[in-house]
Amino acid sequence: MLGEYELRCVKCGRTYRADPWTIVCPHCGGLLEPVFRRKPLGVSWALFRTRKFGVWRYKELLPRVRPISMGEGGTPLIKIGERLWVKYEGSNPTGSFKDRGMTVAVSLAKEANVKSVICASTGNTSASVAAYASRAGMRSFVVLPRKKVARGKLAQAVLHGATIVEIDGPFDAALDVVMKVSGRESGLYPLNSINPWRLEGQKTLAFEIVDEIGVPDWVVLPVGNAGNISAIWKGFKEMRELGLIDKMPRLAGIQAAGASPIARALKEGLSEPIFTDNPETVATAIRIGRPVNWPKAFKALSESRGVVEIVTDGEILEAQRKLGKMGVGVEPASAASYAGYLKLLGREISPDDRVVLVATGHALKDPDAFPFPEPVRASSVDEAVEKIRGLAL
Repeated sequence: MLGEYELRCVKCGRTYRADPWTIVCPHCGGLLEPVFRRKPLGVSWALFRTRKFGVWRYKELLPRVRPISMGEGGTPLIKIGERLWVKYEGSNPTGSFKDRGMTVAVSLAKEANVKSVICASTGNTSASVAAYASRAGMRSFVVLPRKKVARGKLAQAVLHGATIVEIDGPFDAALDVVMKVSGRESGLYPLNSINPWRLEGQKTLAFEIVDEIGVPDWVVLPVGNAGNISAIWKGFKEMRELGLIDKMPRLAGIQAAGASPIARALKEGLSEPIFTDNPETVATAIRIGRPVNWPKAFKALSESRGVVEIVTDGEILEAQRKLGKMGVGVEPASAASYAGYLKLLGREISPDDRVVLVATGHALKDPDAFPFPEPVRASSVDEAVEKIRGLAL
């Protein structure tokens, strides 16, 4: 099933036979990364473009499994400036980029005869896990920090039949529960981004950007648990190794001021994150104080000559409003990309650079994050007509 891959530890460098249940390095506990044992043959843009735009368009660069799919990927690349685009992941089936990884990881789990899956979540992962597990005929369990998950995301998990477990504590405590209870013995398959196979799906975001506009100068994205930034960089590296591209973008990782363990550390020249047990930000999707994928993120930022930036909740909400006035509705974590871009513009990022902002989730994921203005009230049709005419002048 996974004969074309092996798993390599990013910490100690040891390699292992690819197996769905091998989530971390058996020797040192480090993160694992799937790597091809030999280069896939015959891959080309001409081949890819014979298929529908989406994750499985690039099937030669993914595990060879029967897809559990709902048409994920193929998301719009919305132009909002002369040299600026938004990769709008809110158009995925459950409204976030998580579906890219979930189609691959759940497909792999299905072929391995997994019956139950589990995840910790700040919201988007729970919605995606529940939907894809339901699609595959599996049970799903989601562990959530109590009262820290946006209602739109929680509603999705409930709708798709997940068993909800709430814990007093942050996301990191919820992930600790998942890592302790999951495994081959319990039969619970973990679907957080510590699972290397989920990130294989997320790397297709890089493929799609290049497929549509070529290699940009920058890719700017929010960073929470840090799986997406490393997955996207892996995608670019694989394209270069396969001769599909001949240059690489730089990455900019954006974190919220109240949840910035990676950005703070790199700004201070440290080699490890400045963890926090009490992250707090309006951008709930990136409200993570102990990002598990930080070693991969540090590596991606270093190799790409990337930068980090920290944005306040006020800057995030203002960026969300600005995008909304362009017709692009995103949740606060996604708006962090634009907020970070605006701070970096004229410094690290030149106005002449071609830039893609990754918007990870739809605005309706977190409707409570933005204030609703008082509506114009009218007691009759005539009064409503009069008020509208007055406002329209």
